[in-house]
Amino acid sequence: MKLFKRIFVITLVSTPLLVGATELDRAASIEADTLRAATVSQKRIDASDENTQQMKAEIERLQQEIENLKVYRHHLQNLVIDQDQEKDRLHQQLEDIKQTRQGIVPLMYLMIDALDSWVESDLPIKHDRRQQRVAGLLSMMSLADVSDAEKFRRILEAYQIELDYGAKLGVYQEKMTLDGVIRDVDVLHLGRLSLVAKSLDGSAFWYFDRPHSAWVPVSVEGRDIDRDKLHLAYQVANKKAAPTLLSLPLSLTEPSQPAAQK
Repeated sequence: MKLFKRIFVITLVSTPLLVGATELDRAASIEADTLRAATVSQKRIDASDENTQQMKAEIERLQQEIENLKVYRHHLQNLVIDQDQEKDRLHQQLEDIKQTRQGIVPLMYLMIDALDSWVESDLPIKHDRRQQRVAGLLSMMSLADVSDAEKFRRILEAYQIELDYGAKLGVYQEKMTLDGVIRDVDVLHLGRLSLVAKSLDGSAFWYFDRPHSAWVPVSVEGRDIDRDKLHLAYQVANKKAAPTLLSLPLSLTEPSQPAAQK
């Protein structure tokens, strides 16, 4: 009986100790669970913050891209406006070219006709070549593979050649009828002032008398003009003598009036 009481007393004493240990274990377990939950929550928070930062960076990138696209769109709009203006300018230029072409083609024909009249009324300096040049220009006008610009250039070139005839001392060979005989002669021209022909052996001279449109033997009142002066003029023209004062009959005067020319 005494043993039973002792055991009962020990049991009563031990019961509060067991109850306290259980509570501690439960508290520890709760604390551990709380810590685990906090750790998981923190990881979620960290992950959410990282995602937030990534999304923020992505938003900033997209905003920058939008700004770039706005700038590029503005650039393209300006290009389109400029292209439209350039298109209008080109259209106007084409219209101007069309009108210019319509005006320049008749002008070129008029220039060729004027050149032909000039050659026919001028001293017969290289007459056949000049006629062929005019005929070539007229034939060129109907060629489709030659541009209007090139046609105009060649016409101006022909005019320049004609102008050069009036400013140079030159000599060339030609076959012509003189005193009823076909002869090979050396022809000398001093601009458009004097046009002289010389037989190849140098024994006879003629000059072109423009008022009568005829070749006339070089003589004054029955006397031949100084042949040495005429030979000197040919030497100067052929660059075999230094330039000097020349004595030549003027083709613009009457046959009886020779004149000295430089």
